[in-house]
Amino acid sequence: MAMARRHVTLLSCSLLLLLLLSVFASHSDAGSVGVNYGRIADNLPSAYKVAALIKSQGLERVKVFDSDPAVLRALSGSGIKVTVDVPNELLSSAAKTQMFATNWVQRNVVAYHPNTQIEAIAVGNEVFVDTHNTTKYLIAAMKNIHTALVKFNLASDIKVSSPIALSALQNSYPSSAGSFRPELVEPVFKPMLDFLRQTGSYLMVNAYPYFAYESNADVISLDYALFRQNPGVVDAGSNLRYFSLFDAQIDAVFAAMSALKYDDIEMVVSETGWPSKGDENEVGASLENAAAYNGNLVRRILTGGGTPLRPKSNLTVYLFALFNEDRKNGPTSERNYGLFFPNEKKVYDIPFTVEGLKNYHDHQSPVSGNQHETSPVTSPDTGRGDVSKTLTGNTWCVANGEAGKEKLQAALDFACGEGGADCHQIQPGSTCYDPNTLEAHASFAFNSYYQKKARGAGTCYFGGAAYVVSQPPKYGKCELPMT
Repeated sequence: MAMARRHVTLLSCSLLLLLLLSVFASHSDAGSVGVNYGRIADNLPSAYKVAALIKSQGLERVKVFDSDPAVLRALSGSGIKVTVDVPNELLSSAAKTQMFATNWVQRNVVAYHPNTQIEAIAVGNEVFVDTHNTTKYLIAAMKNIHTALVKFNLASDIKVSSPIALSALQNSYPSSAGSFRPELVEPVFKPMLDFLRQTGSYLMVNAYPYFAYESNADVISLDYALFRQNPGVVDAGSNLRYFSLFDAQIDAVFAAMSALKYDDIEMVVSETGWPSKGDENEVGASLENAAAYNGNLVRRILTGGGTPLRPKSNLTVYLFALFNEDRKNGPTSERNYGLFFPNEKKVYDIPFTVEGLKNYHDHQSPVSGNQHETSPVTSPDTGRGDVSKTLTGNTWCVANGEAGKEKLQAALDFACGEGGADCHQIQPGSTCYDPNTLEAHASFAFNSYYQKKARGAGTCYFGGAAYVVSQPPKYGKCELPMT
C-alpha cells in the first residue's frame, strides 16, 4: 500500500484500483482474525445467538476458556473453527493419568468434532502466573492430551498448545534481546518447544500493548501503540525499525525462541485487545483508543505481512473479547474489553473481514494525535479504600480477611494473572511463601498491583477484597514493599 501511494502519479486510476483490490483480495496470503468468547457475566445471550453473531460478523475462529457442551453444540455446523481449553485446575489430573486425559478428550472433543470444527486445544492458560503452582504439570498434561488425540486419530486435525503471558519473558526490550525467564527455560520452555516442533503445533501468546502503554505512557507514543502513523522505533540490536508496539512485543517472543534455537516454531496470538473504558488512573482506556487498536490490528493482520523479524510469518490473532463481562474482578477496564454489549450491539464500529476493510477509517479525534495521555489525580474515596499517593504518605494495600475465601481467591488470581502483579515471592521456597495463607499471599499480590499502579485511585479495591493501610504491614518475616 505504501508503494502504491508513493507512485500514485505514475499509475492510471484503473491500475491503481486493481492494485488496491489485489491487496485486499490476497486473503490466502494474509493472517486470520478470531475472537475470545469469555462468559464471566450474568447477562449474555444464548450460545446459539452468540454462534449466529460470530458468523454474521465474518469472524473465522473462536476461542473459549472451557469446553462447555452448550457452546460446542451451538457452534456445530457453523463452519467456525474452535479452540477449546483444559482449565488450569484440571492440569494436575491430566498430567498424572493418561486415562483422565483420554476421557477428557473423548467427552469434550470426540463427542463434537468434526461437526464442531475443533482445531486446537489450549492446555491451561498463563500457567506461569497461576498461584496454584500448576506449571509443573503443564508439559505432562500437554503430552497426555496429545496422546489421547493420537488414540482417536485426531492428532493431525487438532493441535495442542498453551497460552503464555508476556510476563514469561525475562527481557522484552529491545525486541532483539527477547529472552525467557531463566528459571522456566530448562523445565518448561525447552520441552514445550520440543513438543510443539514434534507435533507441528505453534506457541500461543497473550499480548497486550495496552498494559505496556498504560504503565509507560510518558515514554511510549500512543500512535505507536495504536498502529497509527509514527516515525517508528529502531531496535539497536537488529537495526530493524518498528512501527507498532504489537510487532515489537511479538518479535520479542520470536527472539526468545530463536535464542533457544527454535526458529521454526510458529506463533498464534491467543489474546490481544484494548479496553474501551477504565478507572481514572487507567491511562489510555477509552472508546476511541479501543476502536483504533482493534480496527487497525484487524487491518494489519488481514492485509498480510509478518513482523520485522519474521516478515513471512502471517499471524492468526484472537481479539479479546467478544463481550463486556460484568462479573469480572479487578479495575473497570477488566469489564470493558468487549467488542459487543450483551444485547449484541457493537461497542464501537470496526470491521472483521477483508471486505469490511475497504470502507474502514480510523476516526482519530483532533486532540488525540501523538500525545501522551495523562490522568488527573483525584481525592480519596474513603468508601472504597482508595488513596491518592500525592495526598498521603506511604500506603500499602492488604487483603480484607472478611471478604471471604472465594472472593479473595478470585482477586488473587486476577492480580497474579491479568493484573501483572509480581507474585514470584509467594511461590514455594520464596521469601514470602510463609505464612502459607490465602490472606497473606493475597496481601502480597494486591500490594504489588497497587504499587505497580502508582497507588492510584481504584487500584486497591478488588471488589471489596482489599483496603489501604498507612502502617507497614508484615506477615511472618515477609514485609510488603512500598514501591
